[in-house]
Parts: sequence; structure tokens; C-alpha cells
Amino acid sequence: MPVFSAHHTHDDLNVLSQRDDLGDDTPVLRAVTDARTDGYETICVPLTTDKWKARWRELCILNPDEEQDTLAEIEQRAEAWRSKPAFFRDEVTVSRLDEAECIIPLISDWLELDATDDWVRHDAEIALHQELAFASYLNAPCAILPTPNNRIQVGSYARAINACLSSVPYMEFSVKIPIYDAVTVVQVPSRSPSPVPSPVEPSTSRFSSASSNDLAVGSPPESNLTTWEMWDTIRTICGYNPRLTLTLDLTPPLPLSSTVLNQWLAEPVRYLWLPASTFIANAKGYPVLPKGTQSFIRDIFKLQPTVILSGTRAKKHPRGGELAYLQYVRHLEKTSSFMKAATTAGTVEHFAQGYQDYLQAPLQPLMDNLQSITYQTFEQDPVKYRNYEEAIYLALRDWEKPEKITICVAGAGRGPLVARSLKAIARANVEAFVYAVEKNPNAYVTLQERHRNEWGDEKVALLYGDMRTLNVPEKVDILVSELLGSFGDNELSPECLDGAMRFLKPDGISIPSSYTAYIAPLSSSKLYNETRASKDPKSSETPYVVMLHAINILSDNGTGISGTCGPRIQECWEFEHPRKDAALTEQGLPLTNSHNVRSAKLTFHIPHAGVLHGFGGYFEAVLYRNVGISIHPERMALISKDMLSWFPLFFPLKDPLYLPADAELTVSLWRLTDARKIWYEWYAEAFLPVPSSSVSSPIWKDSLSPMSPSPDSSFLSPLVSTPIQVTSPLLDVPHLTLQVPSGGASFGMAEDRQKEGVSLVKISQTALHNAGGKSSWIGL
Repeated sequence: MPVFSAHHTHDDLNVLSQRDDLGDDTPVLRAVTDARTDGYETICVPLTTDKWKARWRELCILNPDEEQDTLAEIEQRAEAWRSKPAFFRDEVTVSRLDEAECIIPLISDWLELDATDDWVRHDAEIALHQELAFASYLNAPCAILPTPNNRIQVGSYARAINACLSSVPYMEFSVKIPIYDAVTVVQVPSRSPSPVPSPVEPSTSRFSSASSNDLAVGSPPESNLTTWEMWDTIRTICGYNPRLTLTLDLTPPLPLSSTVLNQWLAEPVRYLWLPASTFIANAKGYPVLPKGTQSFIRDIFKLQPTVILSGTRAKKHPRGGELAYLQYVRHLEKTSSFMKAATTAGTVEHFAQGYQDYLQAPLQPLMDNLQSITYQTFEQDPVKYRNYEEAIYLALRDWEKPEKITICVAGAGRGPLVARSLKAIARANVEAFVYAVEKNPNAYVTLQERHRNEWGDEKVALLYGDMRTLNVPEKVDILVSELLGSFGDNELSPECLDGAMRFLKPDGISIPSSYTAYIAPLSSSKLYNETRASKDPKSSETPYVVMLHAINILSDNGTGISGTCGPRIQECWEFEHPRKDAALTEQGLPLTNSHNVRSAKLTFHIPHAGVLHGFGGYFEAVLYRNVGISIHPERMALISKDMLSWFPLFFPLKDPLYLPADAELTVSLWRLTDARKIWYEWYAEAFLPVPSSSVSSPIWKDSLSPMSPSPDSSFLSPLVSTPIQVTSPLLDVPHLTLQVPSGGASFGMAEDRQKEGVSLVKISQTALHNAGGKSSWIGL
């Protein structure tokens, strides 16, 4: 649950120090007591006093008008301090452990770690080390660092922080960063035809090297860095150190585009800095937040940050008093969609508590026998089995032949699908018989018990063995299986069902009838750090099952400058059962497994700058007719809401890939096989659209282009990979669509782009991951 902290300034502590009822309490301890009485858990206070600031400035900012003897004496004192930095007692606000355990210390915000002057930066870094060493001495778990002010020297700022991370162990550092810079949003408009934020009025910003007047007369900015990009520079220079976190300052007005804000949802936000000046007065005079800020705070509560409320005693609003701010933000916490779902039994958020962003190795269903507790976890999913029962029921109702219907449950486990099949039979009021096939000898014991106590020989027959080699007494009308993995095929459902299709009559029904794999490009510093935490280099080339939480999907539904980018989440491939083109042996088994090889090459539009850390893998399955199951982020709520059995698959990258705004990301993914195993390989390239006249180096064309035009076509000619929209077979909702390739659909757009003289330049690429299945594979 989020924690709330009250910010106390030097003036607030001075007022407390003059109270007559302090007794043995210090001003800091009394501030903690008062804050807890008001409903806060902690307080946030400056670590040092104004006397420390005055001494540092006296020593380090020399006045050239001073007498030479005075300057020499000051320099001697400064050198003595530089050699042995230390505080005087009246230069710090906290000195006791009982004080420190209740506070969040603020490092001096006047330290210019990114100053233009080299000596100011040098002395500021010494002071920073001194303050952090003192905070560490007091056993403070985390300290909030000053905001970087000069983007030109952001590298110097980051280098100083990195040095402190090395010299001060265990402690976390949290960089205070404004949520965004309004000026740079104006300076870098999107060039894509996809929806973009409306321009905001230029305003002065500490991150802008040019003033708004300079911008008005056309002076180009020295850099187009946004505040997120500054943070990305800092954490990259610091090597993604897990002890480096964010304090997100919500003082600036929020941009209109929520996609810009989504960048922060993938970052290690430890604190939210929420000043009273961000609030506005409602009709009755009480403080409330603008709608955009409300929405963002509700969303970011899923990261469970500590909210630091600042300036609440300044009486900025006519009614409510200082507690009105805390009460209002607690109301936002209770009404956030994530917090409501997390406290509601039966939701994915409630079920997955403790599993968010936790890496799990996918199951090896053919090599390993599952434990009973694993089966029990999956059987807690009422949604999956409800949909399976409905699919079986519809198939029974549609079966027109009068004779007794036979059903085979391939991979019966502990029997949940057998039980659901019998319920569907009773609902359909038909005569039917069920064969239950299971290879796990331990689960087969449970099946025997249920067969004796619940089902009986008249309804169910148990068959022990591998469905790929076992023989069933008779051909069946309906084949039911739940062999799907997080990516659809990653637990070898195609290979298993290749063998089980021998059981099915030529006109029989398979449930599921098809399943489709999807991917999306993700940013997540948490997942990147989790994958590299292992010393085994294979960990960064292994797909993991993950309850994705602190992530941002980098792509959007825009077609990009080239007009060839697909939707935000794109289809990789599909498997259908029974296969229409099967080449089989006399025993009904496939000759090889080459028919289950797949590949996909997909292009995504990246509307805002971001860092690619990997890909999210999802699946959607058609069970029968319009009944399905899905973990597709945009369709799950309508097809199988609150289904618990599958978390997405995460394909990590060994190294982060920076993507500028309006980049086009081409992702290649392969499903490969040999006689012993199945594995995935993946690779990505980034391209940037630029005017053709500005390109002097060779442009990637032909087979090197992500769009692969034919030899006799221009670079932006109509392409067979250009997407058009079709609705999902599981939905009758027109606005929910997926995109599939079709030729000639974007001729006008491509022609327009050609007239504009736009070319794609390759700017970066990843390594080929998991080549030959060297790091991860699923055994046959």
C-alpha cells in the first residue's frame, strides 16, 4: 500500500523548536509525532541547515573583490575541508538514530552537481559525498537527491551520483525529476500521422537552455532532451544500479497526452512529490487536483510509491485546512482501478500479488511431471473452465449425428476438464462418453480416485500414457485439451496435438480450434535488472513467464512516417487444429516437425522516445465458435476477464535499445525445432525517418529494409506488409481490431510519403538472442 509523508521545511522545524511543550523531544521527533497524529507515516526533512549552505558558499564561491589575504585564508580553510569533510552540529537537522528512522532526508537542493563551472561541480560533489555519508551513518534507507538543473552537464551530474553509489553502500538514492518539461514538448512535435498531444503554451523551465522568447524568434534549442531522457541518461551512466530510484515531481502541469506519462510507469518511482501548488480549488474552495493529475496518480499507485505532500501548511486554499490534501489523495488511492482490483477477490491483480514482475521459467510439460500444488493453482481459475465448458456445450449442441458422442480429454491432469465435460453433457442433455488421457503417473492416481468416487465406468474411461504414442479404443467426435502456454505454443501444444489428432474423426471438433501469438515492445527497468541479476549469461536470452506490472508498451497504433507500421500489439503466427495440410505416416503421426516452424517480421511505430528492454508475448485462443480465452492486453477484458491461468511471456534483451521519438522498430521472431527441442530466437532493428535530402550515407533498401520492397519498386511503394483492419473472430465489437497484411491498401499514403522525400535510416540493432537454442529451449 502507498505510504504518505509530510514535508517539513527549515521554517517548519524552527517553529516547532520554539514550542514550550517539547520536553525531551527534538523538533524532528515532535514533527513525526504530529504527522502520525494527522495520518502520515513519515516526514520528509532537509538533512542540513542554512548554516551549512552559508559555510559551503563562503568556502567554495570566492568573491574576487575580497582582499588577497582574506582569499588566501578562505582557500586554506576550503582545502582543509576538502581533505576532511565534516559537519558542525548546528549544520544538520538530524543527529540521532531515533530521529533518522522516521524521516526521508533531503540532500541540499542548492548543490550544483551539473554547474557550468568545473570547480563548483568539484566542490558540490565533495559536499554530496559528505551529506550522503552522514545520512548513511544515521542508517537512512534512502535519500532524495537534488534535481539536475543543467541538461548540458547531465553527464557530470550522473557521474557524481555513480561515484556516490560506489562509495556509499546499501543506501538507495532517489533522483528528484519533474514529470515533464512543457517547453520540450512544444519543441519536439511528433511527425507521425498517429494522434499526438496538443501543443501547450511555452513556459520557462529549468531544463531549457533557451528562453521562451528565444524560441519565439526561432532560436534552436541546444538539445531536445525531455526530463525522462535526462533520467534515462543518469540511470544509464549509473549502470541501471538497482539502488537508484526516482522521486517524481508533480509540480509542472501535466501534458495532455497520457502516452507521454506512461513512460514513468516503467521506471523505479519510489516517491511522488506533490506540492500544494499543484492543487486547485473546487467550487466550494476545497483543494482538488486537475483531472489529468488525478488520472496519472491513480495509475501510478500501482507502483505503490511514497507520496510526499509539500506546502500543505501554507494555506493556499480557502477551505479544508492542511489535512484536506492528505484526505483527498487517500481518496484517489482508494478509487484507483489497481487498488480496487488488488483488494477484490477473483481478480488477476488480487491473485497475482507478490508475483508482479517476478520471473518464472516456463513449464517443461513433456520433460517434467507437474506437482499437485501446480495443478491446484491452475484449477483456481473459474473463468478458463467456464469458457471451456461453454465451448464443449456448444459443440455438443451443434453435433447433428444421432449416435452416442465420444469426447477425449487429452492431458486430463487432475480432472477439471473431465468434470466440465460431464457438466456440459448434462446441460446439453445428450448421450456421451469421455476418455481421459494423462501421462503424469502421479496425477493419474488422483484421476483414479475421482473416477471411483465421482464419475464411474459408465461415463469416463481413464487411459495412461503419452498422447503422442497412446492408442484410444475408438475415434472420438470432440478432442478437448488445455496444453496452451503464455505464448500459445510455448508449452508444445502443436507438437502434442499432432499426436492426439489421431484420435479425432475426420469431421471431429478440436477444442481449442486455433490459437494466435502476439508481441509488443516493452520498456521496464525492473525486468531488465531482474534478468541481469543472475550471473548466468543465459538468463538474458531466456523467455520468462511474468505478471507484467511496471511496464510501458512503447508502440502505438500509428502507421508511422513510412505508413507500414502495424498496430500497438501485433500478431506473430497462428496454429489451427486439426491441421488441413497434414502429411502423416500410416500411424497418423507427422513425418517431421517442420510444419510447426514459424517466423514473423513486424514493424512498430514508437511515438515517444523510450528504451526497449524486451517484448511482451501474449496469446488468444478460439475454443469453439465465438468462445475463447485471451491474455491480449486490449481484448482480455472482453473475452476472458480475470482469467488467472496465464501470465504473459517476456522476451528480454541483453542490452537496452534506445529508441528516439517517431522511430520504427522492426522485430524478427522465429519458432524453430530440431529432433529434440523447440526454441525461439529474436532480434530487432531501429530505423528513423528522415528527409531524403538530409541523408548522405547509403539508405537501407531492398532486403535490408524493414519493408523489403521489390526490386522494381520505389522505397516507399505499396507493400504486402501494409496492415489493414479486421475484427477479431472472438469479438463483435467494431472498435476492437487486429491488423493483418494485405497488398495495395496504402498506395495513396506511400505515394504521399514518396513525394515528401522521406527515407528510413537504420540507427541501431540488437544481437540475435538465443541462437540455436543455446540458452533456452523446450524439450520434446
